[in-house]
Amino acid sequence: MTGAELKNLAGIPLETELFLSISKPYQDELIENAARVNLARPEMEYFFTKRNLEFFINGEQFFWYKQHIRGVQIRELGKISDDQDVFLDISPDWEDDLILDDEEVDLARPGKEKFFSKPRPVQLSIIVNARPHVWNEQNISFEQLIVVAFGSYDPSPNKGYTVTYSRGWNPKPEGTMVKGSEVRVKNKMIFDVTATDKS
Repeated sequence: MTGAELKNLAGIPLETELFLSISKPYQDELIENAARVNLARPEMEYFFTKRNLEFFINGEQFFWYKQHIRGVQIRELGKISDDQDVFLDISPDWEDDLILDDEEVDLARPGKEKFFSKPRPVQLSIIVNARPHVWNEQNISFEQLIVVAFGSYDPSPNKGYTVTYSRGWNPKPEGTMVKGSEVRVKNKMIFDVTATDKS
Protein backbone atom coordinates (compact mmCIF):
# COMPACT_ATOMS: atom_id res chain seq x y z
CA MET A 1 0.00 0.00 0.00
CA THR A 2 1.09 3.59 -0.51
CA GLY A 3 1.45 6.08 2.31
CA ALA A 4 -1.64 7.90 1.02
CA GLU A 5 -3.69 4.68 1.05
CA LEU A 6 -2.61 3.93 4.63
CA LYS A 7 -3.63 7.44 5.73
CA ASN A 8 -7.01 7.17 4.00
CA LEU A 9 -7.58 3.80 5.67
CA ALA A 10 -6.95 5.31 9.13
CA GLY A 11 -8.73 8.61 8.45
CA ILE A 12 -5.49 10.59 8.77
CA PRO A 13 -5.16 13.83 6.75
CA LEU A 14 -2.74 13.45 3.83
CA GLU A 15 -0.57 16.35 5.03
CA THR A 16 0.15 14.58 8.35
CA GLU A 17 3.50 12.82 8.71
CA LEU A 18 3.17 9.02 8.98
CA PHE A 19 5.97 6.85 10.34
CA LEU A 20 6.80 3.15 10.18
CA SER A 21 8.17 1.87 13.49
CA ILE A 22 11.64 0.33 13.04
CA SER A 23 13.48 -1.77 15.63
CA LYS A 24 16.37 -0.10 17.43
CA PRO A 25 19.11 0.93 16.80
CA TYR A 26 17.55 2.08 13.50
CA GLN A 27 15.37 5.18 13.20
CA ASP A 28 11.67 5.08 12.42
CA GLU A 29 10.96 5.59 8.71
CA LEU A 30 8.94 8.53 7.37
CA ILE A 31 6.39 7.20 4.86
CA GLU A 32 5.70 9.70 2.08
CA ASN A 33 2.26 9.67 0.41
CA ALA A 34 3.64 8.18 -2.82
CA ALA A 35 5.92 5.64 -1.09
CA ARG A 36 4.90 1.97 -1.29
CA VAL A 37 5.12 -0.24 1.81
CA ASN A 38 5.42 -4.03 1.61
CA LEU A 39 2.88 -5.45 4.08
CA ALA A 40 3.77 -9.08 3.29
CA ARG A 41 6.95 -9.12 5.36
CA PRO A 42 7.16 -11.67 8.25
CA GLU A 43 6.48 -9.18 11.06
CA MET A 44 3.46 -6.98 11.68
CA GLU A 45 4.00 -3.35 10.65
CA TYR A 46 3.26 -0.64 13.19
CA PHE A 47 2.52 2.83 11.81
CA PHE A 48 2.08 5.96 13.90
CA THR A 49 1.83 9.74 13.80
CA LYS A 50 3.87 11.80 16.21
CA ARG A 51 0.98 13.83 17.51
CA ASN A 52 -2.55 12.84 18.35
CA LEU A 53 -4.50 15.74 19.89
CA GLU A 54 -7.72 15.18 21.79
CA PHE A 55 -10.66 17.60 21.95
CA PHE A 56 -14.43 17.57 22.44
CA ILE A 57 -17.40 18.80 20.40
CA ASN A 58 -20.70 18.94 22.28
CA GLY A 59 -19.32 16.38 24.77
CA GLU A 60 -18.16 13.90 22.11
CA GLN A 61 -14.45 13.01 22.00
CA PHE A 62 -12.43 13.55 18.82
CA PHE A 63 -8.78 13.18 17.82
CA TRP A 64 -6.86 15.37 15.37
CA TYR A 65 -3.48 14.82 13.76
CA LYS A 66 -2.47 18.45 13.25
CA GLN A 67 -1.76 21.29 15.67
CA HIS A 68 -4.45 23.55 14.20
CA ILE A 69 -8.05 22.96 13.21
CA ARG A 70 -10.35 25.33 11.33
CA GLY A 71 -13.86 26.27 12.36
CA VAL A 72 -15.38 24.64 9.27
CA GLN A 73 -13.60 21.37 10.16
CA ILE A 74 -15.03 21.49 13.70
CA ARG A 75 -18.46 22.06 12.18
CA GLU A 76 -18.06 19.08 9.81
CA LEU A 77 -16.73 16.69 12.48
CA GLY A 78 -19.47 17.63 14.95
CA LYS A 79 -22.19 17.61 12.26
CA ILE A 80 -23.17 21.15 13.28
CA SER A 81 -25.72 22.79 10.99
CA ASP A 82 -25.29 26.26 9.48
CA ASP A 83 -28.00 27.75 11.69
CA GLN A 84 -25.83 27.17 14.78
CA ASP A 85 -22.74 28.99 16.01
CA VAL A 86 -19.60 27.19 17.22
CA PHE A 87 -17.94 28.30 20.45
CA LEU A 88 -14.76 27.41 22.33
CA ASP A 89 -15.55 26.88 26.01
CA ILE A 90 -13.52 29.36 28.08
CA SER A 91 -13.15 29.42 31.86
CA PRO A 92 -16.19 30.78 33.78
CA ASP A 93 -14.49 34.15 34.31
CA TRP A 94 -14.29 34.82 30.56
CA GLU A 95 -16.73 34.93 27.66
CA ASP A 96 -16.81 31.85 25.40
CA ASP A 97 -15.01 32.44 22.10
CA LEU A 98 -17.07 32.38 18.89
CA ILE A 99 -15.21 30.31 16.26
CA LEU A 100 -15.84 31.42 12.69
CA ASP A 101 -15.61 28.90 9.84
CA ASP A 102 -12.35 30.32 8.45
CA GLU A 103 -10.74 30.72 11.90
CA GLU A 104 -7.93 28.43 13.11
CA VAL A 105 -7.70 27.07 16.67
CA ASP A 106 -4.44 25.84 18.22
CA LEU A 107 -5.11 22.40 19.75
CA ALA A 108 -1.63 22.10 21.28
CA ARG A 109 -2.26 24.59 24.08
CA PRO A 110 -2.39 23.26 27.68
CA GLY A 111 -5.63 21.42 28.46
CA LYS A 112 -8.20 19.87 26.14
CA GLU A 113 -10.31 22.16 24.00
CA LYS A 114 -14.06 21.85 24.42
CA PHE A 115 -16.22 23.17 21.59
CA PHE A 116 -19.99 23.48 21.69
CA SER A 117 -22.73 24.74 19.44
CA LYS A 118 -25.89 26.69 20.12
CA PRO A 119 -28.61 28.11 17.89
CA ARG A 120 -27.74 31.38 16.22
CA PRO A 121 -29.92 34.23 17.54
CA VAL A 122 -32.80 34.96 15.18
CA GLN A 123 -33.18 38.56 16.26
CA LEU A 124 -30.47 40.79 17.69
CA SER A 125 -30.58 44.16 19.38
CA ILE A 126 -27.89 46.68 18.45
CA ILE A 127 -27.41 50.14 19.92
CA VAL A 128 -26.66 52.85 17.35
CA ASN A 129 -25.98 56.36 18.63
CA ALA A 130 -27.48 55.36 22.02
CA ARG A 131 -30.75 54.12 20.44
CA PRO A 132 -31.69 50.40 20.30
CA HIS A 133 -32.46 48.85 16.91
CA VAL A 134 -33.53 45.34 15.88
CA TRP A 135 -31.12 43.60 13.47
CA ASN A 136 -31.88 40.25 11.79
CA GLU A 137 -28.62 39.58 9.93
CA GLN A 138 -25.38 37.92 10.99
CA ASN A 139 -23.21 40.85 9.85
CA ILE A 140 -23.67 44.59 9.45
CA SER A 141 -21.76 46.82 7.03
CA PHE A 142 -20.39 50.33 7.32
CA GLU A 143 -23.03 51.59 4.88
CA GLN A 144 -25.91 49.78 6.62
CA LEU A 145 -24.97 51.39 9.93
CA ILE A 146 -25.12 54.84 8.36
CA VAL A 147 -28.61 54.10 7.03
CA VAL A 148 -29.69 52.88 10.49
CA ALA A 149 -28.26 56.03 12.09
CA PHE A 150 -29.39 58.68 9.59
CA GLY A 151 -32.01 57.04 7.36
CA SER A 152 -29.86 57.19 4.21
CA TYR A 153 -26.29 56.96 2.98
CA ASP A 154 -24.73 59.77 0.95
CA PRO A 155 -21.79 58.39 -1.10
CA SER A 156 -20.69 61.80 -2.39
CA PRO A 157 -17.09 62.87 -1.60
CA ASN A 158 -18.40 65.92 0.28
CA LYS A 159 -19.92 63.70 2.97
CA GLY A 160 -17.76 61.89 5.51
CA TYR A 161 -18.72 59.26 8.05
CA THR A 162 -17.02 57.76 11.07
CA VAL A 163 -18.15 54.44 12.59
CA THR A 164 -16.79 52.92 15.80
CA TYR A 165 -18.06 49.91 17.74
CA SER A 166 -17.67 48.27 21.13
CA ARG A 167 -18.95 45.18 22.99
CA GLY A 168 -18.32 43.07 19.89
CA TRP A 169 -16.93 39.57 19.44
CA ASN A 170 -13.43 38.59 20.52
CA PRO A 171 -10.63 38.80 19.55
CA LYS A 172 -11.51 42.38 18.51
CA PRO A 173 -14.48 43.51 20.62
CA GLU A 174 -13.99 47.17 19.70
CA GLY A 175 -12.65 49.07 16.73
CA THR A 176 -13.26 51.40 13.81
CA MET A 177 -15.02 50.55 10.55
CA VAL A 178 -14.22 51.91 7.09
CA LYS A 179 -16.18 52.15 3.86
CA GLY A 180 -16.92 48.69 2.46
CA SER A 181 -16.18 46.83 5.71
CA GLU A 182 -18.53 44.78 7.89
CA VAL A 183 -18.47 43.16 11.33
CA ARG A 184 -20.16 40.18 12.94
CA VAL A 185 -23.10 41.40 15.02
CA LYS A 186 -23.40 40.56 18.70
CA ASN A 187 -26.50 41.12 20.81
CA LYS A 188 -26.43 44.58 22.45
CA MET A 189 -23.36 45.58 20.44
CA ILE A 190 -22.77 49.36 20.52
CA PHE A 191 -22.10 51.54 17.45
CA ASP A 192 -21.32 55.24 17.28
CA VAL A 193 -21.89 56.82 13.87
CA THR A 194 -21.06 60.44 13.05
CA ALA A 195 -21.39 62.42 9.81
CA THR A 196 -19.35 65.42 8.68
CA ASP A 197 -19.82 67.81 5.77
CA LYS A 198 -16.53 68.39 3.91
CA SER A 199 -17.86 71.14 1.64
